[in-house]
Amino acid sequence: MSDATQSDADREYDPDAEHAFPDERLNEVLELVTDDPEITTYLDAQNVNPVKRKGYNDHGTKHIEIVRNRALRLYDLLKRGGVEFNGATDQGLDEADEAVIVALAATLHDIGHVVHRDDHAYYSIPLASDLLDRILPEFYATPEAVRVKAEVLHAILCHHTEEDPLTTEAGVIRVADGLDMERGRSRLPYERGGRGINTISSQAIDSVTLEQGEERPVLVEIEMRNAAGVYQVDNLLKEKLHKSGIENDVRIVALNTGGDSDQLVERIEL
Repeated sequence: MSDATQSDADREYDPDAEHAFPDERLNEVLELVTDDPEITTYLDAQNVNPVKRKGYNDHGTKHIEIVRNRALRLYDLLKRGGVEFNGATDQGLDEADEAVIVALAATLHDIGHVVHRDDHAYYSIPLASDLLDRILPEFYATPEAVRVKAEVLHAILCHHTEEDPLTTEAGVIRVADGLDMERGRSRLPYERGGRGINTISSQAIDSVTLEQGEERPVLVEIEMRNAAGVYQVDNLLKEKLHKSGIENDVRIVALNTGGDSDQLVERIEL
């Protein structure tokens, strides 16, 4: 792919682009999921508790779009780098199902917020299970639907809990969730006067890009305008990457581009 195409792919998954994996099944599933009225309503409703009631960063429709795009970008780069995925394989599923698992888990990972922010990953499980029971029979026979569902739920659970991901697909979701850190995510709580560490540190992040690496399959470059962004990188993202199963396949470099001669942090590398 050209540099322009790579840049576009970093921001938004393009079903017509060239990918390092079979994408026809994924594209069919995404067409249904992104237009489904129940799912789209969940994605809007799940933002009420974290943003309006608790003053946290965005966990709604935009967050889901970003996480899904970055999860699929991360998956594509890992596939290009020869990284093996075990979730679908262990279940006897097709390679084409890996991307479906990644996309569905990214889409549904935060719906438990409609119940409560606290322990939301656990609340996401029964809600996502009901949606998957309705969606998956459109594309799979019962045995395959059950196995895809199992892998999606595993990835959802492990995105924000102490349980370690046991599959590469789940590790991708965990890391992709942490990669939504740009300042737009904290716009609403910041405008409402929120000055907590999550909000302030997110406001410091200008851009996050995913590219093909040289020493490792994936290079993540983060530009921050001041040292407050260190919290997003060295605390939140580092925790997501730890024990994700892909920590040795991803290089993360954060640069402080604030231009202050007295800046405390110029560069962080994980």
